[in-house]
Amino acid sequence: MSTPPRARTLFVSDIHLGTRDCQAELLASLLRRVRPERLYLVGDIVDLIAMQKRAVLPPAQQRLVARLLRLARGGCEIIYIPGNHDAALRRLCGLRVHRVQIERRAIHVTADGRRLLVSHGDEFDTHVRIAPWMLALGDGMHQFVLALNRWCNRARGVLGLPYWSLASALKRRVGAAQRYVAQFEQAALHQAAREGLDGYVGGHIHKAGFRARDGVLYCNDGDWVEHCTALLETPDGALRLIDWRGELIEREPLVDAPTVPEGAGLVGASRVP
Repeated sequence: MSTPPRARTLFVSDIHLGTRDCQAELLASLLRRVRPERLYLVGDIVDLIAMQKRAVLPPAQQRLVARLLRLARGGCEIIYIPGNHDAALRRLCGLRVHRVQIERRAIHVTADGRRLLVSHGDEFDTHVRIAPWMLALGDGMHQFVLALNRWCNRARGVLGLPYWSLASALKRRVGAAQRYVAQFEQAALHQAAREGLDGYVGGHIHKAGFRARDGVLYCNDGDWVEHCTALLETPDGALRLIDWRGELIEREPLVDAPTVPEGAGLVGASRVP
């Protein structure tokens, strides 16, 4: 196992506490390895929608909540941005609860001076052109795949094998899912560019990754029901996707300067991570 990189900031989202699919033990494992100065909880941390039907909060999830509160008491700055599954908590935006600041969205400034919009991402759902029946079918299939994912990893645990995302492997082969992700990324990039920012950080779609376009960087930190990934900022401002072991998955891509008309002058410079 490689040594986890030092963390100035850690972004995690879509933990879905209160459900059977929450991988609380794996996130707790990461938080034992990586001690950030600042932690963004980027929405769907508690699945209040699922808990209306059936609440599941086993000891592992309770310990994770206790660990997060200990981090806050220990001086880690925690910003909680509610998502669509914990939208009821948006009524608390602007308040500080148990040393956790709750906000609708945030502008994060990296160590190298870049300004990134941070939001859950459900606000871009209206920009994604997917037929309602396909969304309903996709949601039903997603729940079925998550159930398969649970059984698959129980079997792997018995065999002494590490966590592996069956759900992720299946979704990579579905064209409709790939189109949905591409449209979501496009909407997020457009919003960041419209606000004159350097990039965007979010979650919501359970698909970790980077994308760069016209001088703007898109970052998705993934989730903790399928992929078990987080976005990490190093002390020098570089961004990295890491897994639950703290191991590197992907580095941020080179961001080219935005295209400008000839003779308009130099607008920005490329950044080499």
